[in-house]
Amino acid sequence: MTKIISTHSYRGGTGKSNLTANLAAGLALRGHRVGVVDTDIQSPGIHTLFRVDPHSVRLTLNDYLWGKCGVAEAAIDVTSGVVDGDGTELVPEGGKVFLVPSSIKTGEIARILKEKYDVEDLNTGFQSLCTDLQLDYLMIDTHPGVNEETLLSIAISDTLMLILRPDIQDYQGTAVTLELARKLEVPQLLLVVNKVLETVDFKDLSQRVFSSYRTPVAAIMPLSTELIHIGSSGLIRTIYPDHMFSQGVESIIDQIEN
Repeated sequence: MTKIISTHSYRGGTGKSNLTANLAAGLALRGHRVGVVDTDIQSPGIHTLFRVDPHSVRLTLNDYLWGKCGVAEAAIDVTSGVVDGDGTELVPEGGKVFLVPSSIKTGEIARILKEKYDVEDLNTGFQSLCTDLQLDYLMIDTHPGVNEETLLSIAISDTLMLILRPDIQDYQGTAVTLELARKLEVPQLLLVVNKVLETVDFKDLSQRVFSSYRTPVAAIMPLSTELIHIGSSGLIRTIYPDHMFSQGVESIIDQIEN
């Protein structure tokens, strides 16, 4: 049985896609088969973290939603992109990461925005992907905010991971999303506070966030120069495995697995 994990944030710029990709890599490093779907169709970008050349991509989520292919046909095996700083592949035998990217072509993004698509096709695609690729985990990288696609992703999730920054607007938006998730009866809700200055008392911040939302805080993730240096060109989990961010990724995975 595949476990479905949606990563979401009320606002953009929280580092949601970066964390999603690093979690997928971390799960694969533990020998799991992981699928990632980039449903942030308006501003896709998770492919860069797995070092996928967009010009080499033949089919995307857009093609599936327009009925041009099956969703598994649009899945790319990006396991070879889970590498350390020297480019050495790290995933053990049995572990896999598959990515269904969204198109970065301006015309195709504009078409999606103009013509829309049947949201129910997303649900069908998620289920097919889990079966066809025999996934242990399916990670859905959602579009920020609350819309029909977001509600669908939340509703079918076993785990909803909400990413927020230590910012009052993020705090208020997260409260709205949590209320929706509770009404949809998502089995596991986790909060991740991202882009926190390393000078902040992480333990105190975690306790304050938990007190505000009465929801488990899976990790407090630092804002660091290493993340800025990588610049979305790779995975901090594998390039800097001992980094505080990487330790946070492993802590989140422990909670997801359990």
